[in-house]
Amino acid sequence: MKQPIFLTFLLLVSFSSFSQEKNLETVSDVTTYYFIRHAEKDRSNPSEKNPHLTEEGLKRADNWNTILSNVKFDAVYSTDYHRTLETAKPTAEKNNLNILVYGKTDMDNVSSFLYNNVGKTVLVVGHSNTTPAFVNSILKQEKYGDIDDNNNGNLYILTIMGDKIADQVLTIN
Repeated sequence: MKQPIFLTFLLLVSFSSFSQEKNLETVSDVTTYYFIRHAEKDRSNPSEKNPHLTEEGLKRADNWNTILSNVKFDAVYSTDYHRTLETAKPTAEKNNLNILVYGKTDMDNVSSFLYNNVGKTVLVVGHSNTTPAFVNSILKQEKYGDIDDNNNGNLYILTIMGDKIADQVLTIN
């Protein structure tokens, strides 16, 4: 009689410890995304489709690196344009990372992008329309509109833990 009670107790304790381990694993899978728009681009030639950053833009890219200096990034993503790559470069170099190029496919297949970055801290550099669109895709709602063309200072921060997402926007000029 004592043996079945002991075995039942042992099974209950084992299951509760497995449950606690799973909860701890979930907590360790916190993913944080930092989304920014590229810094100021050179507008001197309106027909140029892939301009570089201006001096002011290069300073802003360095400033993003300073602002984010206490964040240890696991990945830095950028679209394949001079202005976004140049904006991402200082932060990628500080973190000894190669810049990973993303495109429309990643934004359309956001679940794959999220899966590949679970548990990481990620910087994503985009554009006035793609940055809020990417954030909205992750949030699964149309929360943020396009960024004003004169605004290069929005920082969208998304923190994901399990099925919970916290988001905020800071404007740093």
